[in-house]
Amino acid sequence: MSATIRPLPEILINQIAAGEVVERPASVVKELVENAIDAGATRVDIELEEGGVRLIRIRDNGSGIAAEQLPLAVSRHATSKIASLDDLEAVATLGFRGEALPSIASVSRFTLASRRAQDEHGSALQIEGGKLGEVLPRAHAPGTTVEVRELFYNVPARRKFLRAERTELGHIEEWLRSLALARPDVELRVSHNGKASRRYKPGDLYSDARLGETLGEDFANQAVRVDHSGAGLRLHGWIAQPHYSRASTDQQYLYVNGRSVRDRSVAHAVKMAYGDVLFHGRQPAYVLFLELDPTRVDVNVHPAKHEVRFRDSRLVHDFVYRTLKDALADTRAGMAAHDIGAGAGTEAGAPAQAATHLSGGQPGGGGSGGGGGYGNWGAQQSPLGLQVADAPAAYAALYSAPAGSQQSLPPMPSEYGLPVTSADAGVPPLGYAVAQLHGIYILAENAEGLIVVDMHAAHERIGYERLKNAHDGIGLHAQPLLVPITLAVGEREADTAEREAETLIALGFDVTRAGPGALHVRSIPALLANAEPEGLLRDVLGDLREHGQSRRVATARDELLSTMACHGAVRANRRLTVPEMNALLRDMEITERSGQCNHGRPTWARFSLAEIDRWFLRGR
Repeated sequence: MSATIRPLPEILINQIAAGEVVERPASVVKELVENAIDAGATRVDIELEEGGVRLIRIRDNGSGIAAEQLPLAVSRHATSKIASLDDLEAVATLGFRGEALPSIASVSRFTLASRRAQDEHGSALQIEGGKLGEVLPRAHAPGTTVEVRELFYNVPARRKFLRAERTELGHIEEWLRSLALARPDVELRVSHNGKASRRYKPGDLYSDARLGETLGEDFANQAVRVDHSGAGLRLHGWIAQPHYSRASTDQQYLYVNGRSVRDRSVAHAVKMAYGDVLFHGRQPAYVLFLELDPTRVDVNVHPAKHEVRFRDSRLVHDFVYRTLKDALADTRAGMAAHDIGAGAGTEAGAPAQAATHLSGGQPGGGGSGGGGGYGNWGAQQSPLGLQVADAPAAYAALYSAPAGSQQSLPPMPSEYGLPVTSADAGVPPLGYAVAQLHGIYILAENAEGLIVVDMHAAHERIGYERLKNAHDGIGLHAQPLLVPITLAVGEREADTAEREAETLIALGFDVTRAGPGALHVRSIPALLANAEPEGLLRDVLGDLREHGQSRRVATARDELLSTMACHGAVRANRRLTVPEMNALLRDMEITERSGQCNHGRPTWARFSLAEIDRWFLRGR
């Protein structure tokens, strides 16, 4: 091996750069389509053959490139998007480095053709393995066409790492799906092996059609709109209701100033916001757009521009967490996705009020949730033998009414002010209880059909939210230790503890540094005195170092309160009276996150009358 230092050939430099920028055909499509969008294109056609390995042809109707600038366009670090460091620090375009075209051209048979609207004809430039040809005139519509043939034909080692045609096509389709969510104003047409495979029609950002065709109608129907601004930040988009969860992260899309990125800090904030409403091991689904001043985010930290670095990551993390936490607090049982955020007649966090309690004893009289709120109660027997003791007289009349007669549910008391599920303003979202099934489920009838409620899970969530509200009101108390604990930690953890001393005190830990890798712990959170404070403190320090904040103490507290709520909730096989069941339904409607129990399981299910008709083939 020679020790002589010499400059590398330009073609080899571009091929080295291609190793970072061009990972697979999807990388090529990404770079070329982003260039088209930066050029102002409103329509992009993507033609593929053999998963993009044999051919990638991108046509757009953008501003085009002048003939004399075509060779410059495929030169390294030549771009029209930045000219100085100030431009780089405030870049707002998708591309900016000027590396993509020369890198792609160095590992393929490459053709670039373009025409500006004011030009009489277009021009084309061919490149074979990085060797430039001549610029020749060519008939071309206004815009640009980039043709990439035989990707990695001159780099056999890279070509061996490509996957099957279907796999490579799947990566391209996934990236185009991500782009379609971010830029619904751009029409995308995709064909593969000569057959049209996908078309994304142009539309509005908040178009249900675009959301449905990219992520499916199920996501569109369960998506909750989010739009919140503050501290120079804006977060908007959609988050799926907790019961619509995934086994993987395949429906998690984050955009920062329109750029699709992956960010651990934001992902952690989203996971925290969904903390106690997702079943174990499930993943949330979301499409979120974070907007902020371009100078507050660095997009030049990853070769493929998949990652960004925030100037104030702690602020961003806290903003995302609080915005989504408040949005999820509105996901009360009985509410449709379009009702969430519109208000439920009570302030968020207000304790549910009902005169009938399920913690023991007989139901009380009077009050908004007990017998006094629904007219005269009296024992009734249904024709089918269901026990509906103490049902409202108007409701019990439904069972004895002649077949075919028009009967309606009794009106909803006006003092609730709750959202309704249909044009029938007299029926609450979860309807009225009619029976109990096997001592486990409550069956209720609302304006749309049948409601089934898991009474233990629902009561568990209600008790849990009340305990959390009570403890949030009094705050965390610290319990001094009779003998301080000396905790051996790493130097980085000790630095974090010293820097975040005030934050730790707010969490109930009085910690001082006792050496390069040692801490003195003089107090711990009182509520968690029986937990393992050493392990908890280590986890808190790890979170503070990585994310700038920690909810470990709050999470541990919530786990304790969840256990308390579980033990205090009504048990299976406990026979409830109809007033008790109705009281539980009314509490669910005004309790935050009541659609899921403390462990993330659903607390209720709705079956429309049309769906029940299909069970029995009615109307066919």
